[in-house]
Amino acid sequence: MKVLGAMLLAGAMSAAAGAQAAASVLVQANALLQSGEADKAIALLDPLLVEGGDGAEAHNLKCRVRLSEGSVDAAVSECEKAVSLEPDNAMMHVWLGRALGDKADQASFLSAYSLAKRLRGEFEEAVKLDPRNGEALASLGEFDCSAPGVVGGGLDKAEAVAGQLDKVDPPRAHELHAQIAEQRKDYATAEQELKQAIAVGPHAAYQWMALASFYRRRQRWNEMIAAVRSGESAARRDKRAAVALYNGASTLVRANKELPLAARMLEEYVASPNKTEEGPAFVAYARLARVNQQLGDKAAADRDLAAASALAHDYNPQGRKH
Repeated sequence: MKVLGAMLLAGAMSAAAGAQAAASVLVQANALLQSGEADKAIALLDPLLVEGGDGAEAHNLKCRVRLSEGSVDAAVSECEKAVSLEPDNAMMHVWLGRALGDKADQASFLSAYSLAKRLRGEFEEAVKLDPRNGEALASLGEFDCSAPGVVGGGLDKAEAVAGQLDKVDPPRAHELHAQIAEQRKDYATAEQELKQAIAVGPHAAYQWMALASFYRRRQRWNEMIAAVRSGESAARRDKRAAVALYNGASTLVRANKELPLAARMLEEYVASPNKTEEGPAFVAYARLARVNQQLGDKAAADRDLAAASALAHDYNPQGRKH
């Protein structure tokens, strides 16, 4: 009996050590994902998945890495595995919905129709599992705002979600109300909602860049540039909002305005220790390369492309939404 007890104790200790090692790998992989080091994150996750360690979270992380690279089929596959392992985890459903959304953007009309219905179902399930999850509500509301009723969307549904979001995440709620107003061509209300989001947001740099993006769509160039500059200043004061520099630079690049400012913001972002997966570093480098090419600095463009490739050799620009 003593021998059996010792064997059971040794087995339990070994299992605990294995679980601790797996958890450490997941923490490291997530840090690599946030810093944009996609190749290194995959290199850490693959052996863990082969060994079957912490399956759901590992599959979810790999999904998010693949999504950041624009490898949508691989991302969907990994997120499906994560959901199958943890069907009661709201964020697993949110990420699967996002992966399906990116896949739908590349699909044929019939495939996109089917995928759109699926992805709404994932967002809806996430909200059912966690009704106070701001990310889940915002994702569902954004879908309903932009998708037609034939696939489950609609502005009335988006308004209902915005009402729920009002009580959970006011800045996101104002942004959703703005999207609804913009869809209805009520641009004055949309602008006012975005300004209210700035007023109530704890990290206002994000909302400044959302307002700048609105001005870009309305071709109000001077106001767009002013909003980007306000967001840039706010991001410098708020380490948690560093990715707003990436967002604002992307708005300038899409408008083809103030490219030297866009380059400066992208350079500041990639040098920041506070990067996130929302603005993958390798995407930032690739965009910086295009800007430097336009500005006539080929050497800088080549350097930036090399930096992007070193972080994520599988990066597929066509597979990313943003």
